[in-house]
Amino acid sequence: MDIKRLNAKIAVSPQIKAEDMVAIARAGYRSVICNRPEGEEQSQPATATIEAAAKSAGLRFVHIPAISGALTEQNGRDMAQAIANLPGPVLAYCRSGARSAKLAEMAAIINTQAGGQTIYDFVIVGGGSAGIATAASILKRNSEVSIAIIEPSEAHYYQPGWTMVGAGVFDRDFTVRSEAALIPKGAEWIKASVSGFEPNENQVVLCDGNRVAYRVLIACPGIKLDWAAIPGLTEALGKNGVTSNYDFDLAPYTNRLVKEFTGGRALFTQPPMPIKCAGAPQKSMYLSCSRWEKAGKLGAIDVQFHTAGAVLFGVAAYVPALMEYVKRYNAHLNFESKLIGIDGASKTAVFEQKRSGETKTVEERYDMIHVVPPQVAPDFVRSSPLAAASGFIEVNEGTLQHTRYANVFALGDACSASNAKTMAAARKQAPVVAVNSLAALEGKPPVADYDGYGSCPLTVEAGKIVLAEFGYGGKLLPSFPNWLIDGTRPSRLSWLLKDTILPPIYWHGMLKGHEWMVKPHPIGS
Repeated sequence: MDIKRLNAKIAVSPQIKAEDMVAIARAGYRSVICNRPEGEEQSQPATATIEAAAKSAGLRFVHIPAISGALTEQNGRDMAQAIANLPGPVLAYCRSGARSAKLAEMAAIINTQAGGQTIYDFVIVGGGSAGIATAASILKRNSEVSIAIIEPSEAHYYQPGWTMVGAGVFDRDFTVRSEAALIPKGAEWIKASVSGFEPNENQVVLCDGNRVAYRVLIACPGIKLDWAAIPGLTEALGKNGVTSNYDFDLAPYTNRLVKEFTGGRALFTQPPMPIKCAGAPQKSMYLSCSRWEKAGKLGAIDVQFHTAGAVLFGVAAYVPALMEYVKRYNAHLNFESKLIGIDGASKTAVFEQKRSGETKTVEERYDMIHVVPPQVAPDFVRSSPLAAASGFIEVNEGTLQHTRYANVFALGDACSASNAKTMAAARKQAPVVAVNSLAALEGKPPVADYDGYGSCPLTVEAGKIVLAEFGYGGKLLPSFPNWLIDGTRPSRLSWLLKDTILPPIYWHGMLKGHEWMVKPHPIGS
């Protein structure tokens, strides 16, 4: 067969035979278009015969007859619609291949005239860790698919590093790179914000009103940090002792506050779940206390941890080690204590606390306070047809496929799965979504599942970490043998992992499609 590839979606060839279909399927094609009218010449195989062979080989088949030398605009529109809707790549044929090539050219022009709309095999909403990693994993498996990544930011952040910035371990600039430099080769970057999803039309709506069409949607736009949900917080941030490691610009202020702090009351807060990196609020407390301890200042500091939750950490196996540090640092734990207001000028924080079945409001004075904002799904996600009751994108927890739209997947902080929202979770999810979305492109069911893995390296002191690794239901999922790293105990090797090993794995491994220790798990194996 003399097949000529025109682009990632469409190829053309001269007349094919029924017995060619198995080889065509093996070559990776998923659909066939016949552009010859029935009985165009005496030796021409019957279209019904070709169609039956195509279906027997697992291929989709469409007949768009067009007369050589007399192609019509309707022929072009029919071709454009077929190319858009059929699983790709598509092989179109006629007597010599020239007619099919011309029809493919007409189809591309029609799509452009219809608003410049290109239909991508994959549209990925979100160019953060989940989006870039998934795109890279897809392209490692099939470099000929078309991928668009929609992301408005020109900067890409390694957010797990911000805790270390706040502790004076990393420089802030170590955690940021250019988004353009990280877009995988073979993917197109659409620098824009998203305002909505139209899954029934297979389109993403941009804030400027334009639409981007897809065959498969992968949504990973992250989570919204709702600073404004706490009255007074937005105005207080970055001054009067109010800081947060959840912001690129504020993490250095945390470092300065802790370094210069000599005594008084230091508050650390944690909002209701879900939040990204549920251990980060207390990480900032431990690392601050470790520095104050080494400087001989800890005895003069009243350390308080206010968490809206009822426990210190959601997986009980790690709590004993954490409690040893709570006692060591003489930190006072306030459970079911939610920050609901802050007055930066008077240095007063207002908490809603549940005590003995009653809810009361308590004011606490502070000299410094590390705040973690409430977190919710992005507005355009919560108001979309993709949202679950929680506001996050509704997915099957194993396959990460949408529960109502078979060609939609979600991962990272924006999906409804009950895993911990961490970068480590996205690293494990990306290959699963890559193989399942490639299957969906071919009209097939998911082939891999995700076990809920997440990791939270709890930095309990400078040089030691409790490496929490767990999956759905709090099941422990350690990556290393117990003799090497016991995740339930503080470890210097775990600190080395976070301080030295994980950043290059992120930049040069995860974002490049290298799936070290996170190969997708086949369903049923």
